Amino acid sequence: MAAKKLILVTSESHPLHKIFMEILEELSKELNLEKEVKLEDYSFLADYGEKDEFDMPFLPQLFVDLGNGKIVPVLTKIPFDSQFKPDKNAGKEEALKKIKNLG
Repeated sequence: MAAKKLILVTSESHPLHKIFMEILEELSKELNLEKEVKLEDYSFLADYGEKDEFDMPFLPQLFVDLGNGKIVPVLTKIPFDSQFKPDKNAGKEEALKKIKNLG
């Protein structure tokens, strides 16, 4: 099943917002996919996203819409580098691998 659209659910005030936006932009260009940004859409997250240990959805999360009604999370947590800083490249690679393995 081919990916149709990337969907990012985020908050502009979240510390990882910028990194997730950069990943969204880069993947959208590389894969030639439409993109959509939803701000603090907890209803969407409750339906499709991962939840924490208290069963609460969290931000930000990146999804792929397969166009058949199926929406799959592809990046919900940014990996950290050896200095415990968010690793944008590792996050992008993780999302890319998940998207390519959907088919």
